[in-house]
Amino acid sequence: MEQRIIYPYLILKTEKMKIILNNNPETIEGNSITINHLLQLKNFTFKMLIIKINGTLVQKGDYETTAIHDGDEVSVLHLISGG
Repeated sequence: MEQRIIYPYLILKTEKMKIILNNNPETIEGNSITINHLLQLKNFTFKMLIIKINGTLVQKGDYETTAIHDGDEVSVLHLISGG
């Protein structure tokens, strides 16, 4: 846990979690984050995405409510179509 001095007499403790995002270790502030927040934080703007947390597929309608926690492995896959 990291401590930050906000004011001379106030110390704010900030929790951080470690996840694996697309096979890369990442440190995120807080003890959980929703998929939508993670996508915004990491600038994933592509419309056609597949998200897996610990190998389990997450439906797009659940991105706002599904939380990622410390130690989770997250895969964000871009779908590309063509002809």
